[in-house]
Formats: sequence, C-alpha cells, structure tokens
Amino acid sequence: MLELGRAAYDAVLDHARADAPREACGALLGHREDDRIIAEAVRRVPNVADAPRVTYELDPEATLAVFDEAEATGREVVGFYHSHPAGPAHMSDTDREQASWPGYVYVLASLAARPPILDAWTWTGEHFEREDVALSD
Repeated sequence: MLELGRAAYDAVLDHARADAPREACGALLGHREDDRIIAEAVRRVPNVADAPRVTYELDPEATLAVFDEAEATGREVVGFYHSHPAGPAHMSDTDREQASWPGYVYVLASLAARPPILDAWTWTGEHFEREDVALSD
C-alpha cells in the first residue's frame, strides 16, 4: 500500500498539469513501514526524453541529487512518478519496457481521466503490481 500525504498528492498533480502536454516526472521521498510505503515529499526531476509528450526519462544528475538529499535528511527514495497528459490511466507498454527500479513504487498521474487520478504500482523486475493508494494529512 502507498500512503501519500495530501501535499505530495497535490504536488504530483500540480506538476503534471504544469508540464502538460509533456509528461512530468519526479521522485517520491519518505520511508517504508511494514507493508506500507509512505511518501512524504515530492521532488520534480526534469524529463530528458527525446519524445517527452509520449514518454519520460528522469534526468540522471537530478535523480542522483534526490537520492543524496534523501540520504542527508534520513529519508529514502521510495518511488517515482510520471504523468500521462492524454494517454491511458494505466502503465503503458513503454512504461513496462523502461521500468528499471525493482521494489520501488511508480505513481501515474492521468490527466485524461476526469477528474484526474493518481494510481500506483510496484515494479517487480518483470511486471507492475497494483498498489492501493491511501491519502493522509
């Protein structure tokens, strides 16, 4: 289960809206507690993909800086997020082909859905497993 603070939830959707029609992307900082992944903060990461309207690629240098920040503040990177400004409200074939962080949660902000929605999956190394998402204050 992913527990997402209201501020983190809003930050992901705000970033998705701000970057549309490009896919927005970033990292989630927080911690793990038993079977819960608790995302407390969001860090935007530039999308450096060649075709940013239909795919995303986290800027490697900015991603490393987020991992450094997490370590320095006693948190961990618990996952990543990206948006589908006009695409499906589920992980695409491209998302599956490019997933590279087993054990991390991947959040998808779908702006095509009305109202926009956030869903989450954990990448097993072979496929995505859907996660329940709970909002907290």
